[in-house]
Amino acid sequence: MSALEGIKVLDLTSMVSGPVAAMMLADQGAEVIKVEPTSGEQMRHIGPTVNKVTAAFFSCNRGKQSIAVDLKSEEGKKILFDLAESADVLLQNFRPGAMERMGFAEPVMRELNKKLIYVSISGFGEDGPYAHKRVYDPVIQALSCATDIQADRTTGRPQMFRIIIADKVTAITAAQAISTALYAREKTGEGQHIRLSMLDAMLSLFWPEAMAGLTFADKEFDVRKYQGAMDLIYETRDRFITAGAISDKEWQGMCRALNREDLIEHPHFNTAQGRFTHNSERKEITAEEIKKWSSEEILARFDKEGVPCAPIIDRSELLDHEQVVANGSIDRLHFEEFGEVRQARHPARFDKTPASVSRPAPRLGEHGREILAAIGYDDEAIEALITAGRVLG
Repeated sequence: MSALEGIKVLDLTSMVSGPVAAMMLADQGAEVIKVEPTSGEQMRHIGPTVNKVTAAFFSCNRGKQSIAVDLKSEEGKKILFDLAESADVLLQNFRPGAMERMGFAEPVMRELNKKLIYVSISGFGEDGPYAHKRVYDPVIQALSCATDIQADRTTGRPQMFRIIIADKVTAITAAQAISTALYAREKTGEGQHIRLSMLDAMLSLFWPEAMAGLTFADKEFDVRKYQGAMDLIYETRDRFITAGAISDKEWQGMCRALNREDLIEHPHFNTAQGRFTHNSERKEITAEEIKKWSSEEILARFDKEGVPCAPIIDRSELLDHEQVVANGSIDRLHFEEFGEVRQARHPARFDKTPASVSRPAPRLGEHGREILAAIGYDDEAIEALITAGRVLG
């Protein structure tokens, strides 16, 4: 049995934020029906395909069924209404106001299903000067100060994370919020409307340390002055590694590993606060010392002294790395017409209700007939919808 077995999710989202949230629910056993336009959502059309499915689309939409519907038509609207009557969750990431214009506003769907968890994901929120702007991940990175956090520490030039971080943080937040709303419904019997913006999700992620200087209103400070110009990336004689020392014990271990015991009681470094204040100086000294060693030697010495450390690996090394292999972090799945498909294993390991990938990502409209049949449409009605182009057959 899976944790969310018996939960039905309507996924009207596109790209990454909503689809990944719904994918997480599918991994945990929910029945997820992806409701797409008959042309397919945008992520289907980005990148090379296997069995008409791109790699990114597969990873964002594994475990789902697909029905392709013309929601602008009266027949298409009725299909969504019929699906919503028995759904537990409806997830959408249209721009604010779009669902209202289409006829699927939260109050409308609530009349059909009082227990529905209705989730609205937006870029900036539903109010304010940015609310109705189009948005992609880089725009949220710009406005959430991600580019300031990632800025080149020597030149000050803003830089972005080279991954779709805002979408995925929003997805994780959405999946957690949906699980909470489902639990609340168990106690109250009521559904609710969850509103979530990508901007708010990113600010929440960054706040603890990246926004530390803004936390206490009476004592603001610029965290950048304490960060220095270096990341915790160090060059050895043969490759790059990372190592860090926060506690006194770790700092003392690092000094011993580097044969620099003289630094243990250095007045700039003998307390955690001192190491924080003199961060740049400490990193520069550490970097010069680490350069003298091979990666194997210094990592072994750090390990012996209890100093957090690791080699910096690239993507070509990932699948065979000993820790990744030991964890079983990458699932190697086999699906007909796809061959071997590698996916990151669900990170939460439930011992009673394990999460797993139940099926591959769907082809466009792959399950339309069976989805319609399950909500009471007979063969004649289904054929009529397909012939009229209201549903992709």
